[in-house]
Amino acid sequence: MKTILVTGCAGFIGSNLCFKLLERSQVIGVDNFISGQRKNVNNLKKNPRFGFISQDITKPLKISEHLDEIWNLACPASPVDFPQYPIEILMTGSMGVKNVLNLALKNKAKFLHTSTSEIYGEPQEHPQKETYWGNVNPIGARSCYYESKRFAESLIENYRKKYKLDTKIVRIFNTYGPRMRVDDGRVVSNFITQALEGENLTVYGKGLQTRSFCFVSDMIEGLIKMMKSRQHGPINLGNPDEYTILKLAKKIIQLTQSKSKIVFLFLPKDDPTKRKPDITLAKKTLGWEPKVGLKKGLLETISYFKEVL
Repeated sequence: MKTILVTGCAGFIGSNLCFKLLERSQVIGVDNFISGQRKNVNNLKKNPRFGFISQDITKPLKISEHLDEIWNLACPASPVDFPQYPIEILMTGSMGVKNVLNLALKNKAKFLHTSTSEIYGEPQEHPQKETYWGNVNPIGARSCYYESKRFAESLIENYRKKYKLDTKIVRIFNTYGPRMRVDDGRVVSNFITQALEGENLTVYGKGLQTRSFCFVSDMIEGLIKMMKSRQHGPINLGNPDEYTILKLAKKIIQLTQSKSKIVFLFLPKDDPTKRKPDITLAKKTLGWEPKVGLKKGLLETISYFKEVL
């Protein structure tokens, strides 16, 4: 049985990944709860194969067990976190990633890192391919996040080349589903909680900016296929079905049978106007593409939030 380390295990994607990995492996989770949820870890602890370390990865990890795989998902990833934890996010993507890479070197472990579609910035290429270098503002409102991820990609690639470490980089596009935070500031969770509580749905700008929404079970399948593959990446993982934010808001009002109205607010600075992954590479090299449609995924997510609220 493999022993696997997952950083960011209390987070939305991290906790879903841990539950899946525990089916066949022993999992050690690491989180400092800066943005993760304690209830996610408490649920994981019910499995005897799960161990937990409460720590910030910007400090070196001391783990006695031999590690076969390391999955690095540690980093606050919601827009509401960026102005609150900018330095922490930058240090997680630099010193934190370096610490985890050194642990992978020590154990000769396979290493998978979750990067982000945010590194493409305000894209001048649509849809976004892995070969696109991006269009970003290094001192903008969201820069702490995407610059930390861009630095991490460079660090990982150079560790791979210099030390022959088996590393893998995945660029995650918008993902949603159960175990999201109610207050995480992402558009799906925002709209669902507002609709369920009878509040107005807040749409920024005219709502014509686009996003592509991938259900979490599809994302977990893609991550696992990447780890099992011989690919190093970067590889885009996301759902290429593209929706305007306004259409998403109307869809959620319909599915929740809410009487909420839509109100329009000023568009935040540096908010991307479009986002859509080109997943040709993932299809070709991993045999992966998303299966869960938006309606089905939203209904499952709405059901989860009904229980939480």
